[in-house]
Amino acid sequence: MIWTTIGSTDDIPRRGARCVATPQGKIAVFRTADDQFYAIDDHCPHKGGPLSQGIVHGAAVTCPLHNWVISLETGKALGADEGSVRTIPIRVENGALLIALDAQLQAAE
Repeated sequence: MIWTTIGSTDDIPRRGARCVATPQGKIAVFRTADDQFYAIDDHCPHKGGPLSQGIVHGAAVTCPLHNWVISLETGKALGADEGSVRTIPIRVENGALLIALDAQLQAAE
């Protein structure tokens, strides 16, 4: 995998998110209350709502448009809803956030 630095862990508040523009689209990067980091496509599978603007709870985010709940671990809609978004590998190194953009490219093909 090719890892690309996208910022610092300090850039994202606990239970918050930031949006990162990539050549393949926007990626939402989330930080949970217990300092876990996740990266998924920044669009809800329902109507394309901006997940980076949703409410983070546990390891999930609630879409701000229609309240769909998306797992940050799997990218799948939870509950009775069906659909999913891509998850992007992310890791932390010495306080820096890195995502694997080559994995995103492979998923898009």
